[in-house]
Amino acid sequence: MSTHRAGLACFVGRPNAGKSTLTNALVGEKVAITSSRPQTTRHVVRAILTRPDAQLVVLDTPGLHKPKTLLGERLNDLVREAWSGVDVAAMCIAADSPVGPGDRYVATELARARRGGGRTTFAVVTKTDLVAPAVVAERLVQVADLGSAAGLEWAEIVPVSAVTGHNVDLLTRLLVDALPEGPSLYPEGEVTDQPEELLVAELIREAALEGVTDEVPHSLAVVVEDMAMREGRPDDRPLLDIYAVVFVERDSQKAIVIGKGGSRLKAVGTKARSGIEALLGTPVFLDLRVKVAKDWQRDPRQLRRLGF
Repeated sequence: MSTHRAGLACFVGRPNAGKSTLTNALVGEKVAITSSRPQTTRHVVRAILTRPDAQLVVLDTPGLHKPKTLLGERLNDLVREAWSGVDVAAMCIAADSPVGPGDRYVATELARARRGGGRTTFAVVTKTDLVAPAVVAERLVQVADLGSAAGLEWAEIVPVSAVTGHNVDLLTRLLVDALPEGPSLYPEGEVTDQPEELLVAELIREAALEGVTDEVPHSLAVVVEDMAMREGRPDDRPLLDIYAVVFVERDSQKAIVIGKGGSRLKAVGTKARSGIEALLGTPVFLDLRVKVAKDWQRDPRQLRRLGF
C-alpha cells in the first residue's frame, strides 16, 4: 500500500522574491496576486495542491522586512506565525539581484525560529529565467554561504523559474517528500481556503497597482463592502454585483488612482472585472470608489477596519 503524505510548507523571503508567482505555478492556479511592487502580499495565502499520493498546502507569506509602519510590523507577525506551524520551510532568494541585507535578515530570523524544532528547510533560487546560467551558479554559491553564516542547514538548494516551469516539479517532489504521512487536510478540488470576498479584493488591488507611481503602492488597500447575485435575473443571465472601495492615504494619491476624468479607475475596473469573472465563472458588475483613510498604515483602528 502506497504512503499518503499531507502537510504545510511555507514560502518565506524578502519582499519581491518571487514567492507568490512560484506559489501559483506550483498549484497550477492563480491563488495569489503578483506585482513587480515589493510588499504586494499582505495576507498569508494557502494554496492547495492535491495529488493521489499527497496533499501539499503552501503558505505564501508577505515579504519579511524591517518594518517602518504598524502595518509592516503586523505583516512580519503574520510571517512568523505562519512558519511556526508548518512542516517544511522554503526560503526564496531572487536570482536577479545579489544576496543582500534583506536576505540575511530573513535567514537570521528563520534560523532563530528553527532552533525550537528541526523542520526541513530548503533554499529556492527564484527568477532564474531572468539571468544567465553563470549568474545562477554564482547565486547558488552565495545562498550556500548565506545558510552557513546564519546557522541554517539547507536540505537542498533548488534553482527554479515559475515562468518557464524549470524545476517546479522537482521542488514540488522535494517538498512532498518532506511532509509527514497522513490524510488530506482539505477536500479534493479546493485550491485555496481564502474567502471569495478576499480573493476579489486582492484582484482589484492587483489591477490598481499596475502603473501607479512609487508614491501610491503601499498606501493602497481594498475592501469589498457588498457582493451578491442580482435578484430578478433569469437563470441563464446571472449577474454578480460587487461594491468595493479602494483606500489611499492622501488626496494626491486619490487623484492618481482615479486619473484624468476617471480614466485610470475605469481601466482598473475593467482589468479587475475580467480577473474576477475568470475566477468566479460568472458575469460581474463592479462598482469601484476611492476614499482617503489618512495614514491608515500607522493607525491601529483603521488597520482593524481594513482587515489587518
